[in-house]
Amino acid sequence: MSEYKTLFLNEKDSVAVALSDIPAGAEVIVKAEGIEKTVRILEPIRFGHKFAVRAIPQGDDIIKYGEVIGAAVAPIDAGEHVHVHNLEGKRGRGDKIVQ
Repeated sequence: MSEYKTLFLNEKDSVAVALSDIPAGAEVIVKAEGIEKTVRILEPIRFGHKFAVRAIPQGDDIIKYGEVIGAAVAPIDAGEHVHVHNLEGKRGRGDKIVQ
């Protein structure tokens, strides 16, 4: 299994960040806070982009670095690219003010 570098900081995170390009089909090990997961990458992930480390149901929060960054607008499989096509941001949105 190849060692691709990723950024996965919190065991609650649902995504990790690729620190190099990762090809589809690669198996990646992500580690944080004493846990280790193996994720099979489903599609090419470019440097700096996110991929799911576990399945994320539609509507669930997407967590990166221990913080909610958005919600899944469609079901996301482990190893799938997470970006604007399947994530709706929650940060800095003036139209989503919680009362």
